[in-house]
Amino acid sequence: MSENGPDLSTTHPETLPGTPRLYVDLALAANAVLTLPVPQSHYLAQVMRRQPGDMVRLFDDRSGEWAARVLVAGRKAVEVRIETRISPRETVPDLWLCFAPLKRGRIDWVVEKGCELGVARLVPVLTRRTVVDKLNLDRLRAHMVEAAEQCERTALPELVEPVTLTALLKAWPAERALIFADETGGAPLAEALRAAPAPAAILIGPEGGFDAAERDAIRALPQCRPVSLGPRILRADTAAAVAVGVWQAVMGDGR
Repeated sequence: MSENGPDLSTTHPETLPGTPRLYVDLALAANAVLTLPVPQSHYLAQVMRRQPGDMVRLFDDRSGEWAARVLVAGRKAVEVRIETRISPRETVPDLWLCFAPLKRGRIDWVVEKGCELGVARLVPVLTRRTVVDKLNLDRLRAHMVEAAEQCERTALPELVEPVTLTALLKAWPAERALIFADETGGAPLAEALRAAPAPAAILIGPEGGFDAAERDAIRALPQCRPVSLGPRILRADTAAAVAVGVWQAVMGDGR
């Protein structure tokens, strides 16, 4: 066992350090011969200099992670044969992270950490004080995929289209608790989580916070559980990571 988890190289030599690990939006199965998409092909052939016979690790967010052998390493396309499955797709706790979009850089960080911490769904929420109203979801997804590749994830969060706070609350599922990080106060987070039913979602506001009308609307939702993240003032991106981390430790697979 290494500091970061089990030593997969003892049973799967292809997982040794230096073996490229990539996400591909393709159905992976034993003995399948696949031509990889252009970005992954370019990375393997031109950046990592993979040659026929070399091993790569691929995961598809469906069936898990697989060892694949390079058959053709062309400048424009890499062809591989899928050999053995290294691990199945991981089980992800049913947690959503609902967050107001932040400026570029900080929102990238929220998406990356949400992926690393095991969020099932990422929901951008437009509020009255949101400073960003247009998102490049393809760019955010690329950051999410990179985080998954680096952190041994075999599952990706679902990244959905932005939704207004009003629409979010109107369509809120009856069975899902809404853990509302309210800067005006609430129950201590860990204490509230132990009393909150699952499944759940965490709601983090914009840098300027929710206005009074928005806060009242959120608190009026029967499934709402207002919480405090402690005595310190946190930036929105920090608050998101703290709340998800505590939820995973108390209610999720970090227990």
